[in-house]
Amino acid sequence: MEKLLDITLKNRKILQNHLQNAPKEDLFKIPKGFNNNIWWNIAHVVVTPQLLIYNLSGLDFTVEEELINKYRKGTFPEAEPSAEEIEKITEYLFSTLEQIKEDYEEGKFKNYKEYMTTPKVALCNVEDALSFNVFHEGLHLGSILALKRALASEH
Repeated sequence: MEKLLDITLKNRKILQNHLQNAPKEDLFKIPKGFNNNIWWNIAHVVVTPQLLIYNLSGLDFTVEEELINKYRKGTFPEAEPSAEEIEKITEYLFSTLEQIKEDYEEGKFKNYKEYMTTPKVALCNVEDALSFNVFHEGLHLGSILALKRALASEH
């Protein structure tokens, strides 16, 4: 469990670096051949554990449901986010991981509803969900790197 959160934290630091150092216009631009942008991928990574961990454990979300609905699986970038939304997502990169760690240590994830993910990985408990989340975040980091290459070739 500790290792999974550590790997996730390292990935979140990489995402934070992209968020802080990518030119603002690149964060929100959707290059030709893509259906989302760097910003959407980062926000999606923040909200997905709310669904895979909290929702499937029958617990309340720890971020606004509006953000979850805006960035969950099956959504696409809409308008450019407000400065307030960018600030919230940036904060949630780390605060949500701390909350997961605290809630796990307190044993809050007892009642987990099994779930089959899109890549056909069965999640049977919170540990499965945390393991899958590492894989999921890696996929989206790869998407961000592909988006950055595509944007660089458009400049």
